[in-house]
Amino acid sequence: MSLPVIIQIAGPTAAGKTALAIELASWLSTEIVSFDSRQCYQELSIGVARPSVVELTSIKHHFIASHSIHLPLDAHTYAQQAHSVIKDLFQRFPVVVMVGGTGLYWKAFHEGLDKIPAVDALTRNQVIAQYQQLGLAWLQSELSRVDPLFAASGEMKNPQRMMRALEVFRATGASILSFRKNEIVQPYYSLCSLGLTRSRDTLVELIDQRVENMFAQGLLEEVRSLEQHASLTPLQTVGYSELFSHLQGACTLEQAKEQIKINTRQYAKRQLTWFRKQDAIEWFEPEQMQEIRSFVKKLVN
Repeated sequence: MSLPVIIQIAGPTAAGKTALAIELASWLSTEIVSFDSRQCYQELSIGVARPSVVELTSIKHHFIASHSIHLPLDAHTYAQQAHSVIKDLFQRFPVVVMVGGTGLYWKAFHEGLDKIPAVDALTRNQVIAQYQQLGLAWLQSELSRVDPLFAASGEMKNPQRMMRALEVFRATGASILSFRKNEIVQPYYSLCSLGLTRSRDTLVELIDQRVENMFAQGLLEEVRSLEQHASLTPLQTVGYSELFSHLQGACTLEQAKEQIKINTRQYAKRQLTWFRKQDAIEWFEPEQMQEIRSFVKKLVN
């Protein structure tokens, strides 16, 4: 008996993943599971490019506006919940589409991550506040002092990973790396992996246009409404942190907008780097719909 199939659609932000996921899910009469670490939050909409109401009603989506920023979803918990959802969907559909750009969430789902102890909100917020006040150099110095094992891991320019490592050390007294045991998930599905991308110039143009559209849709007002929650982990993200800086008087609105464009381009580059390391992923551009369908048919039928 053949295994049910997950069609994975990965790639950089603004490449057109949502539209492709909806087209394939409609073609295959199935549903969509997101692996985006920000679109899962109810309070975030414009700044995370949440699918439109029309898109969300055309095909049922899972992990879109499903959680609250006050109860952050980490990669391990996402993987547990996503496996439960996928197994339920496989009772009704032989194929399910999974789409997103958060490599760590995909890795947690497909390969498994080790369970890292929960960190209390006070410790997490203290680390965030210190980083915001003292900057990256302080974070690097503090981690080098308390967790030299992590400091040697090659992640010392990634503030999110660094803050996570520091909060885990403060909560447990142990390096975050000590909790990694490389447990592998035993697959109960076949995988059809699509990477969606564009030329560099096109992607830059699409990102810049997306940011302009976000501002036209009311991004500043959305961020202003969330300002009292600025220290929460889900809001330490592109599109929000830059505008919090603006609202605090650190930069002009135009400077914040330009920084969002720059940071989004850099994020897209990191996404491409992450997914290009994934085995057996076939890369396409959105215009190659006929080739995409042919590729999917080989693995689904």
